[in-house]
Amino acid sequence: MSNSNASVNAHGVSQEQITVQAKDGSCKVWVLKPEGEGSWPGVIFYMDAFGIRPGMLEMASHVAKHGYIVLLPDLFYRFGAYGPLDPKVVLAGDFRATVGPMMASTDNHKAAEDTAALLAYLDSRGDVKGSKVGTVGFCMGGGMALTAAAFYPDRVAAAGSFHGGNLATDLPTSPHLQLPKVKAEVLVAGADEDHSYPPEMAARFEAALVEAGVKHKSEIYTGKKHGWMKPDMPVFDAPAAERGWNELFALYARTLG
Repeated sequence: MSNSNASVNAHGVSQEQITVQAKDGSCKVWVLKPEGEGSWPGVIFYMDAFGIRPGMLEMASHVAKHGYIVLLPDLFYRFGAYGPLDPKVVLAGDFRATVGPMMASTDNHKAAEDTAALLAYLDSRGDVKGSKVGTVGFCMGGGMALTAAAFYPDRVAAAGSFHGGNLATDLPTSPHLQLPKVKAEVLVAGADEDHSYPPEMAARFEAALVEAGVKHKSEIYTGKKHGWMKPDMPVFDAPAAERGWNELFALYARTLG
């Protein structure tokens, strides 16, 4: 692991960049935490398909400001150098051509395996409070955050997915298949205008949560589109995003202290 000196970023939190040795190579990780001395619970933040960029750092900083040490790993490390990408520009062109090869370099299980190195890094810090962590993911990262909770059930106490797609499919990496292993409390927030999480899939995932006995809250945000939580997306909805953040922080308060 290597690191650079921390500094206060534009969002008022301490930010540093480190490198951890993940399963398949060197993974850059942004570490964000409140300013000053203290100890805080750890949170692992799983990015969307546009990768690391100012919008992701803004969101991870928002979590950190609420009293958490947040790790934001670049899960496209297997792909190589890219971006930073502007979602509005990418969406105006051929979205799949741009991000498809990047997305193909990882999946729910690979990201969950990478999480071992992130947990080890949190364990190495003296300012991380407790051994239980929270996860959260957006879009592509939603399924990853849920899968990590299944891979490390004794470490992940809370898992949040916002507009996560493909949560209940016939693929072997589908998150719903992992739910019997989850001990975390789960929050799933979807949009009613989201082709990656249609009503029949939401029903299938909800049924799997119930069957597995997972403590959870799942909601569909009406009139919202895939990606509404992200400030750099054309479909960003500030009031709905605030609602989502409030739900996440209430979950963390219950489970992480």
